[in-house]
Amino acid sequence: MNSMRVAQVSEPGGPFEIVERELPEPGPGHVRIAVEASGVCHSDAGFVHNAYPNVTFPLVAGHEVAGRIDALGEGVRYWSVGDRVEVGWFGGHCGHCVPCREGAFIDCRNLQVPGWAYEGGYATHMVAPVNALARIPDGLSAVDAAPLGCAGVTTYNAFRKSIARPGDLVAVIGIGGLGHLAVQYAAKSGYETVAVARGEDKRALAVELGAHHYVDSSAGDTAKALQALGGATVVLATAANSQAMASGVDGLRPGGELIAIGIAPEPMPITPSQIVLTSRSIVGHPSGTSRDVEHAMNFSALAGIRPMTETMPLDGINEAFARMMSGAARFRMVVVP
Repeated sequence: MNSMRVAQVSEPGGPFEIVERELPEPGPGHVRIAVEASGVCHSDAGFVHNAYPNVTFPLVAGHEVAGRIDALGEGVRYWSVGDRVEVGWFGGHCGHCVPCREGAFIDCRNLQVPGWAYEGGYATHMVAPVNALARIPDGLSAVDAAPLGCAGVTTYNAFRKSIARPGDLVAVIGIGGLGHLAVQYAAKSGYETVAVARGEDKRALAVELGAHHYVDSSAGDTAKALQALGGATVVLATAANSQAMASGVDGLRPGGELIAIGIAPEPMPITPSQIVLTSRSIVGHPSGTSRDVEHAMNFSALAGIRPMTETMPLDGINEAFARMMSGAARFRMVVVP
């Protein structure tokens, strides 16, 4: 086989088109991956609509990719043809900038995000650098593994690197593509877990995911509800809504932290007195390195945590993307080439 199929966008905001191309050979330090599953993430919309700098078209998006290595480039060691691998938002780091020299690879100033820095996983094959590769454990299918390269590692890593310890009260604002994983990670990590979302209809799902408490944010004051439970050590804000994210600040105990991972264009309405007088903090949290992705996948396999997914063939990428954008999907769309 000397060809592959990709779903490309030819111009900003345009539809995906299925195109046949010559199968690429991996260069030095790279591998070629036969894609088995590729998650459809909301961040891809930013690339499709040219909202990030230096996006080039035609564009092949996709940064939640699970598959198998089917070719090795020159100088590649420790990896073999047939290895199951994941490539997530972290698609490689430069190793030369100041954050990289300090070991903060996820903050690399030249971070290579698949579908932005190089062609991503909406395809039958893709090429990636070896420092982007995470090993998929046997306990995870490709469809379950794919969303963990971005949505999974982001939520898992946020708690893992937070100040919360088992037994502490933590809250997750939003039960969507990120939040439904965050609730599972929190509960399985031993936290007393509060799920916060709009509507009483989400309560059953929150309990199913492992939440010990549910707060309907449309029925009252989220902060007061959290304080009635003793105050949260950590509030993980996954909702793409600045007002909803900010509502968690006053629900923190003294010294607690609000971790923002949802992306919204509006400022969060927070005053200095809300954090200064109680030693609270507000932090942003990005995704995670390829090693962090391995940790997230291994913990998921061990603890029985799985994303809720809907699958589509590569030919159905436009429908999959539309379902993701409209919020109709519950909760992660996955393209299966």
